[in-house]
Amino acid sequence: MALTTLATLLLELSLTRIFSVVFYYHFVFLAISIALFGLGAGGVFSYVVAGWKGNLFQKLGRLSALNSFLVILAVVVVLAQGKSLTPGYLTMTYFAAALPFFVAGTIVSLVVSETIERVNRIYFFDLAGAAGGCLLLVFLLEAFGGPDTTIVAAVLFAAAAAIWHGMSGAVKERAASVALALALFGLLLFNGQFNRQFRLIDVVYAKGQKLEHESFVKWNSFSRIAIAPNKGDPERREIIIDADASTGIANFDFAHLSEHDLRDLLYQGPGLPYAIRPAARTLIIGPGGGWDVARALASGSHDITGVEINPIIANTIMRQKFPELSRNLYLRPDVHIHVEDGRAFVRRSTEKYQVIQATLVDTWASTAAGAFAFSENNLYTTEAFGDYLTHLTDDGILAFTRWGFDPPRESLRLISLAMVALGNLGEADPAQHILVGREGSHADLAAWGAKDTVLISRRPFQAEDLNRARHALAEAHMTAVYLPDERLPNQFTELLHSPNPSEYQRHYPFDISAVTDNRPFFFYTVQPSDLWNFITRASEHSEDYKINSAVPLLFELLAISVLATVIVLALPPLVLRTRLPRQKPVLAFLLYFLAIGAAYILVEVALIQKFVLFLGHPTYALTVVIFSLLVSSGLGSYASRRLIQSSARRWRLALVCVALLIGLLAVDVSVLLPKAITLPLYWKIMMSVVLILPAGFLMGMPFPVGLARLEKWESTSVRWAWSLNAAASVLGSVASLVLAIYLGLVQTLLIGGVLYLAALATVARDPARAAKVL
Repeated sequence: MALTTLATLLLELSLTRIFSVVFYYHFVFLAISIALFGLGAGGVFSYVVAGWKGNLFQKLGRLSALNSFLVILAVVVVLAQGKSLTPGYLTMTYFAAALPFFVAGTIVSLVVSETIERVNRIYFFDLAGAAGGCLLLVFLLEAFGGPDTTIVAAVLFAAAAAIWHGMSGAVKERAASVALALALFGLLLFNGQFNRQFRLIDVVYAKGQKLEHESFVKWNSFSRIAIAPNKGDPERREIIIDADASTGIANFDFAHLSEHDLRDLLYQGPGLPYAIRPAARTLIIGPGGGWDVARALASGSHDITGVEINPIIANTIMRQKFPELSRNLYLRPDVHIHVEDGRAFVRRSTEKYQVIQATLVDTWASTAAGAFAFSENNLYTTEAFGDYLTHLTDDGILAFTRWGFDPPRESLRLISLAMVALGNLGEADPAQHILVGREGSHADLAAWGAKDTVLISRRPFQAEDLNRARHALAEAHMTAVYLPDERLPNQFTELLHSPNPSEYQRHYPFDISAVTDNRPFFFYTVQPSDLWNFITRASEHSEDYKINSAVPLLFELLAISVLATVIVLALPPLVLRTRLPRQKPVLAFLLYFLAIGAAYILVEVALIQKFVLFLGHPTYALTVVIFSLLVSSGLGSYASRRLIQSSARRWRLALVCVALLIGLLAVDVSVLLPKAITLPLYWKIMMSVVLILPAGFLMGMPFPVGLARLEKWESTSVRWAWSLNAAASVLGSVASLVLAIYLGLVQTLLIGGVLYLAALATVARDPARAAKVL
């Protein structure tokens, strides 16, 4: 049982990583939805399998062996994407990827149904195995990569088949399962370890484009990194993140810089801060292949700190395997590279800098992922800007380069963030602290975007600063978009000089309001009222569409999830000939499973997103939060029979305590986590587990307790309980994202707590009936 759930969760989490590479970041939630749909549908189908001939262990063994093949089929279908991501292919991917979860759900449900009197213990081993998958995920992704990790899951299902057949006494079938496991292990070695030139199962197309000429590929727990020739200049090399985002590798001889080299480095948008503050003490967030480091060096800087979150880029490529590609740039004594989350580094640093720079950080790959309108990005929030500004010297400059459009979105939102952050620091006139230059033509604005460099000074810009800026803009053939001493007619001037900035933002055609750590969706700029207009009119051949392509895809995902939910709810009457019970008390109690299913997934997804900033990356948050919830919920399930016993009062008290602990957790993640962000990663992981453990422990009780009580009361309705719980989880995985965007992460967490109180209402609705059941 534990081996089955270990393989299942390992498959689910590895699919989240593959989906980020092949599709887009928000498809992480699609993987969760797929898993929940498959497990729920399989739970209902288990009642059909229970009626088949043969002993239980033999059925379990055959299903596990079948599932090892279905895992391979699922990953092949996911990786079979061509040049276009059509709704038809998306639907096929959804249901093909759901097949192994469907069979896993059947296996788990069969075991639970045969041991319903010990459901608390079985649920414990179920969750313990899944927690083991969380622990193995990081190691396997770094050792084998995304596709090969799914093969490991197939090996585990084959090993589970051998164990089940051993328990049934079927010697031949046990031997066949062992042979299958060995064959799949051989496929793993052939595909990844011994044959890197010709891989049978690998990423060939990603985000509609074929991956070609990659000379180096390595995965870790939060990214896929490759080296490939620059498309514009094949002699140069660039680093590709998750098959889409790229960062060029700077290759300059700083002892003999030519005029052409100097123009490349200093007379482009990201070189603007060094024209105003030459030879500055510099902090670069997300230096990637080192272009911003090279710009600082070219300006005369001799104290440069770079904070790069990805160790494959900072260590493996730039300092270990391929330092010659950058002429040992990151090995220079005046360049100090730290492998860490940029926001966390700034928070814990006691140093001050003349320039803090971030150039197109997270472009196309927010936190190492793909189209990112719905990805949380904690580098671009009002709290983050406050951290940056307080780490500047009095003459310091904060420099951000983002994509520029007409009308502006990202770069104008940077202005909104700066206005709030400067106001919080007591600066009365933010318009005197901001300067904006644009690199690119009017045609670029309408297509793939110009590059807007926004400079934010700790103190108002002086006349000398503005003179240097004008000279640099003229030399670089850039456009001055906003200067404090001019009233250039555009949206930047309008916003900065608006008597009511909030009103201006509200009537602007895109959402440019300042985002916070609670709603850190910086790249989501489509106003709710303009969703349909964007879906029907936005050009697919523009950077704007690429950034906000998550908008139409989210609604496709929602439609597919609704379809999946309908299927799950239709299974009992179609497959089992079971209609909804007519007794009103039973119907009301079935709503209990609907409420706890939605509540659990809302809390889980909200915590994952909230812990991204604290732990520094989505995969760390995904792994730690799910592991903590599964372990604690498993312990709660195991203890539920002893703690709840036959007491309706204790059952209701447990639900009240769940809601209260979720409320307390909402306070903790809002108040406590920001203060502890500077701790080392291992301490933050331990702290995360401790914070989640109490709520998770109690969250593990409602399902096994409710299921055991329903089995005694109306056993035929247990099938509906499985379906409703799964359906609520499927829709809840998408609803959590929508709630986080429009309400906030803490609010989403609190709604989960309210749903546990709704479950309490179904239990307390008829005390007499509840007493009889217990």
